[in-house]
Amino acid sequence: MNLKLLRCARYAAIVLITIGAFHAAHGKDSTMTLSQKWLDIIESKKAYSTEELMPLFLDLPPITPEEIFGQWKGGKFDGGKPDPINWYGKRFISREYVEPLLVTGADGSVQVFDKLGSARLREIAFKNVVSTGLIYDKHPILDYFRKINDDLIIGFGESKGPTPDFFFFLQREK
Repeated sequence: MNLKLLRCARYAAIVLITIGAFHAAHGKDSTMTLSQKWLDIIESKKAYSTEELMPLFLDLPPITPEEIFGQWKGGKFDGGKPDPINWYGKRFISREYVEPLLVTGADGSVQVFDKLGSARLREIAFKNVVSTGLIYDKHPILDYFRKINDDLIIGFGESKGPTPDFFFFLQREK
């Protein structure tokens, strides 16, 4: 057996073990849809690592910038840790102008968090799939998006520097 084939077999085994561990941990049948898996993860409000969520994220379909326009309420996969800025979500106004961080003010109103500036949307390849990406204007931060349905998307935030990469979800506001 050549080395390349051995590496492929080892990778396939790791993927199968990871999927099996996920199903065992969540008590779910392997026939569960990908959308339902994400809904169960969101509903659990547990903390999940990037390593746990990345394989599921990569299986989600892409989303176009136009499908994202509007205001979205966000959530994180951090087990409910307190948020230092009281993050609310994101507002996608056009391809050229996005308010990437909305926060809840002391009075309960939704406000723009100006410290990170604005952002713009572009179609960007991530792991060989072209989908919508959010590029921050003033900071080395990229958010990649994939779609669960028209009203729920998953984001993966990647930044250069000390901030760790992370997953989040956005639910469309009507």
